[in-house]
Amino acid sequence: MKKQAQTTEESIKVFKALADPIRLEIVKHLSQLAHEVSCGEISQAMQISKTSGSYHFKILQEAGLITVRKVAREKYVILDRSTFDRHLTHFWQNL
Repeated sequence: MKKQAQTTEESIKVFKALADPIRLEIVKHLSQLAHEVSCGEISQAMQISKTSGSYHFKILQEAGLITVRKVAREKYVILDRSTFDRHLTHFWQNL
């Protein structure tokens, strides 16, 4: 796959992930934190079910917007700001 096509596909994943209001709220919440946090804490803060949270975290992870670390049965997430910087210039100023 050519680099341009790969970059375009990556950008499409990023924009699709951010097009959902719940995922955008998750990103806003994570942007205020300078450390990783458990998926359960975010689901509780967003008032969404664990199943719904898992679905949204999977899409955010596949788009490269979050990094997930699993410890036993718990998953911890943190924003991958480099993805935002690569695909969304000035994103943080517009939140």
